[in-house]
Amino acid sequence: MTSVQVDKQHDANEAAGEGPEEGYQRGLGNRQIQMIAIGGAIGTGLFLGAGKAISKAGPSIILAYAIVGLVIFFIMRALGELLMYRPVSGSFSEYGREFLGPFIGFVTGWTYWLFWVVTGITEVTAAATYIHYWNQDIPQWVSSLVFTVALFGINLISVKIFGELEFWFSMVKVTAIIGMILIGLGVIILGFSDAGKTASFSHLWADGGFFPKGIGGTLMTLQIVMFAFLAVELVGVTAGEAKDPKKILPKAINTVPWRIGLFYIGALIIILSVVSWTVFEPGVSPFVRAFQEIGLPAGAGIVNFVVLTAALSSANSGMYSTGRMLRDLALNGQGPKLFTHLSKNGLPTWGTGVSVGMMLVGVWINYQWPGDAFNYVVSFATISGMWAWVVILLSQLRYRAKANRGELPQSEFKAPGAPYTSIFALAFIGMVIVLMGVDPDARISLYAAPIWAAILGVGYLSIKRRSAGGSAARAAVPASATGEQTPGTDAKD
Repeated sequence: MTSVQVDKQHDANEAAGEGPEEGYQRGLGNRQIQMIAIGGAIGTGLFLGAGKAISKAGPSIILAYAIVGLVIFFIMRALGELLMYRPVSGSFSEYGREFLGPFIGFVTGWTYWLFWVVTGITEVTAAATYIHYWNQDIPQWVSSLVFTVALFGINLISVKIFGELEFWFSMVKVTAIIGMILIGLGVIILGFSDAGKTASFSHLWADGGFFPKGIGGTLMTLQIVMFAFLAVELVGVTAGEAKDPKKILPKAINTVPWRIGLFYIGALIIILSVVSWTVFEPGVSPFVRAFQEIGLPAGAGIVNFVVLTAALSSANSGMYSTGRMLRDLALNGQGPKLFTHLSKNGLPTWGTGVSVGMMLVGVWINYQWPGDAFNYVVSFATISGMWAWVVILLSQLRYRAKANRGELPQSEFKAPGAPYTSIFALAFIGMVIVLMGVDPDARISLYAAPIWAAILGVGYLSIKRRSAGGSAARAAVPASATGEQTPGTDAKD
């Protein structure tokens, strides 16, 4: 499909509030998308990153997750409003292109691609770390390589298999967290196990207070907490392959509040009540550590398997997203045409393959800096992922303004409280970015952002120059020689 065909299809469907026919197979049903939505954000950020956040903020990390969770809900409802207006796989990139200009669409598509490449590195890094629980002798880079190759093979089968695998990955995570909450309640209320004598909700304020590191310590954890929620927007990328997106996606988005309440806030309240926050340390899963303190080594092993599954699930989702984002860019003339190719099963194999090749850089990172790899990639992933949220919010504000003026049809799933909730979310993200500049561990991502922006700027100018040159060349050829009735009109920025 050429860029002019995409434009025509876009215009034909835009008035009807529908997405263009992108060539994908609609193989994702309600059951699968619901579990992708539930499990999408239950990954490394919660299972591994929470250990560092707890050590920095103490029990007040619960408040940080609650506030960020509210902001995430505002973002998801803004995304939901856009998805019901026009559900497409390009999602954030496509909305940025339509409402903020072709350059923003270009930047968003490539930045979200980078986000998932880096996140894939993060997740296989975490998975390799979890393997050390059972065997310290296996090099971290070896485990990362094996996981990357295996997940790539899974993504070459079909979108239905991907959805089914994610369903069971998510089912394992959800079941495990509910089980951990129930066991923790049993320890606190009934007093069984080694930790039963000391377990108490008073741990939330007894060991230095609710803010043992001060409010400043809590604020400095916000970028870690934001990272934990990255990937909640993944349901937007599934829009082009959902069987009934206008019915399924609102249901998935509306599960966000209780997902956050149960799986993040509820789980952390129980864990921090079973044992004191002072027990937890960076680099160690707080869930695994809690079971060790309870005196159930087998339980700790089970939890370690679950968090391993969570990391692999997130990496699998990353491979899914990167191929779709590269194809959207290519279809709009903002990426190599090679990425427009679909396999007979409707899979963007070239885009996925190139993305996995980039993820293999993570194997090298694990080989060079096995101790620091996780911190590096968390910072890069956070700033890249937050850009997608910013574009979602800005696009929703522009869309709402146009819809209110009657220039576009109203969405069937309006964001409550908008535009004020979207403005608040944008301000909050801005504050987190400022705090990242203060944190030495996170500052590296801000150093990298201008470099990435410069690369994108050069790339975009190169595409515009090539596109303009192609238009001029076509204009110099008579229409009778090309078969075109209106030459020089098929270039797209």
